[in-house]
Amino acid sequence: MKKHLILLLSSLLFLVNLFAQETPSFVKDSLDAYVQKALADWQIPGVAVCVVKDGKVVVMKGYGVTELGTTNKVDENTLFMIGSNTKAFTATAMAMLAVDKKISLDSPVIKYLPDFKLYDPWVTKQANVRDLLCHRLGFETFQGDFMYFDSDLTIAEVREKLSKVKPLYSFRSRWGYTNAAFLTAGEIIPKVSNQSWAGFLKEKIFTPLEMNNTLALSNDITTATNRATAHTVAQGVLKKIPYGKIDNLAPAGSISSSINDMSHWVMAQLNGGKYNDKQVIPQAAIAQTWLPHSIMGNGGHRFTRAHFLLYGLGWMLQEYSGRKIVSHTGGVNGFVTSVTLLPEEKLGILVFTNTDANNFFESLKNEIMDAYLGLPYRNYSQVHLNGYKKNQDEEAAWLQKMKDTIALNRPTTLPLASYAGTYEHNVYGKMTIAIENKKLIARFEHHHGRYVTLEPLGGNNFLATFNDPLYGIKEWPFTTANGKIRSVTVTMADFVEFTPYEFYKKK
Repeated sequence: MKKHLILLLSSLLFLVNLFAQETPSFVKDSLDAYVQKALADWQIPGVAVCVVKDGKVVVMKGYGVTELGTTNKVDENTLFMIGSNTKAFTATAMAMLAVDKKISLDSPVIKYLPDFKLYDPWVTKQANVRDLLCHRLGFETFQGDFMYFDSDLTIAEVREKLSKVKPLYSFRSRWGYTNAAFLTAGEIIPKVSNQSWAGFLKEKIFTPLEMNNTLALSNDITTATNRATAHTVAQGVLKKIPYGKIDNLAPAGSISSSINDMSHWVMAQLNGGKYNDKQVIPQAAIAQTWLPHSIMGNGGHRFTRAHFLLYGLGWMLQEYSGRKIVSHTGGVNGFVTSVTLLPEEKLGILVFTNTDANNFFESLKNEIMDAYLGLPYRNYSQVHLNGYKKNQDEEAAWLQKMKDTIALNRPTTLPLASYAGTYEHNVYGKMTIAIENKKLIARFEHHHGRYVTLEPLGGNNFLATFNDPLYGIKEWPFTTANGKIRSVTVTMADFVEFTPYEFYKKK
């Protein structure tokens, strides 16, 4: 009797394991059609997808083209800028240094960078390395990013300007995404290892993980042979845009990689830091990066239970349908990407896209994740597309209203020439406004080639259209005092920064 029971249990366990290892039908049978439809629906030139399960690649495939107007196919080795998925590499590097006793994550930043400064001198002394890596310095999400991204500022100048930005919140009171903090963390690496941030990543992570095509710096993608081009959608039209020049923030978002290379990173993360039976990343380092540090939100989900959303060191952490999810997304000029780990399922999902105007990179991740968890098919792409189209329609209606207002030729408070001149922001620096071809054009001191066309809406309000569509179209209000222009409030697309800049007229 016992013998038969043991045989029965063994058979049941075999069937359970067989079922657990089976690739879901969505991934086996529906993935190609799902992605191809999304390419058209979302106007995405190219997508790269990889699924890793139980240490093996289940899917690794490219779809579409690397560049609009060409026939160059995306493949498993096509490089995409992965944006903020860079942060997990920086945090892992710092955790590896901590394991090697080169640094302590709990030590003050000024121990390693004596010139480190923040707006509040007390916070300057108290901020530790962990604070840099988990977004709890008190800044609003993206605060200061407009100054840094695509600017001519050096790394030293970015850090100097960071010291002058007044955080919107108190120290460690809330989570606020701070790219310049990751830059600062990366600057510690040469102080304790005698290697640059990029050199350390290459020697300690990229090379041992056989990430042979991965590039640490954004400048390097411009000369790579198999690379995706950056795109965006502006007023419903897909167009190519320049690569982001973000090497002055490199540890926050400058890496370019392929799904082939990144599959090795995912395998190591899901295998306690081992790759090809070699311990590349200490397990203790991975544990540090997966440790919750900051509260992001309650983790609500449209369809399925999700009770919390936290931030570790370079990773977002959440519970979803009873599983721990370790993930991050990356958005940079012309690209949005996602990296997702389900450690309990030994499942990793990569989705890379070469336009920054889509939610498909998250939709597909959710679809694959639900398929492996045995949850119902939701058609996330369509759900997200409906919301995206609604937002696009609302923005189009708003823009038409603005254009109709411009057509009314309402008078400005002061003559147009009065708005021209030199303006200054106490941290950013100078902006000039001049009349060019009978239109007001604003240009920024640290963003050569970027300009804004200002069209009068009446009174002191102007419609501000950036020549780079990534930065959007906004309404800029001027203020006056004693019959003269006093200041202008400068805003840009939320993708870049939420926080407004007040520029005061100097002459």
